[in-house]
Amino acid sequence: MFKDRSMLKERKRTKEERFKMNWNDYPNFSKEEFDCKHSGKNEMKPDFMAMLQDLRSKYGKPMRITSGYRHESHPIEAKKSRPGAHATGQAADIGVDRGDAYEVLKLAFGIGFTGVGIQQKGGGRFIHLDNIEPDTKDFLRPTVWSY
Repeated sequence: MFKDRSMLKERKRTKEERFKMNWNDYPNFSKEEFDCKHSGKNEMKPDFMAMLQDLRSKYGKPMRITSGYRHESHPIEAKKSRPGAHATGQAADIGVDRGDAYEVLKLAFGIGFTGVGIQQKGGGRFIHLDNIEPDTKDFLRPTVWSY
């Protein structure tokens, strides 16, 4: 039935193995910068990371990730009535400000990010990006908000 062993091996892989993150697909990012700072877990989704890598490639400059995956036990998530976008593995906060923030936003809208949060006053300026699907239960998308 299978002409070579690789096809058989592929068929035996579990669903979890097939959808496991391959961080080599995202050369401008490392797994560690997306690890939950509370639990150390990381459940980032490949489709989100592909969009973020596309953004980084088009932006052409390093992007500092200030928050990636957040486990539901993370203090920020635990305060919420339900875990937010970061807990889905489909969100990240990028430390960027002023003209660079404008450029990131322009590119992000063109790529198709559906959730955009903007914090551009005081210290700790960042842009939140996510790709939660429109009509997903508990998430209003597409949308833009400010902090």
